[in-house]
Amino acid sequence: MNSTKKQKFEYSGKLEEYQLYKKNTYTKYEVDKYSLYQNYLYKRAMFGLKSLNNDELEKICNHKKKRITMVHRKAQRVLNVAKQKKVISITNNFFKTLFPNSSFTESLLDNSETDYKFRNNLNFKDLNINKDEIISTFIDEGVLPKNFLSLKQDPNQLPRLKYAN
Repeated sequence: MNSTKKQKFEYSGKLEEYQLYKKNTYTKYEVDKYSLYQNYLYKRAMFGLKSLNNDELEKICNHKKKRITMVHRKAQRVLNVAKQKKVISITNNFFKTLFPNSSFTESLLDNSETDYKFRNNLNFKDLNINKDEIISTFIDEGVLPKNFLSLKQDPNQLPRLKYAN
């Protein structure tokens, strides 16, 4: 019996209407719009020293490890505040729509401050926060450089000009 690709990957007969991806039997993956260096800086800010492999950890000096850790801590503080602000805006809109004339709603809207001691454990998916929003927040707060979006490769890896004496 001679089998063709159509027989292997597509239903025929009564089950043909249940075929999800008819004529498209390949998977199209999401492509990240950021360069390798931009993703490296982003992951280093998000995950700190855990984003580096063992070879890189052995090569870098203690001062750079300390600096990466400090940037990571600042990034986590910034993310915590951003997540709190998102939760506050969601709850404020919720109470405004359900209880517009309530005194409780008015007092809640007046006292919408973030608490630096409170740790927000909600994930980004639940809060509808994507990578672009995180990156723009990091740029605004100084966690990532201002020219982050124009960086395509590590400027320290570019060839240097040698000056004649």
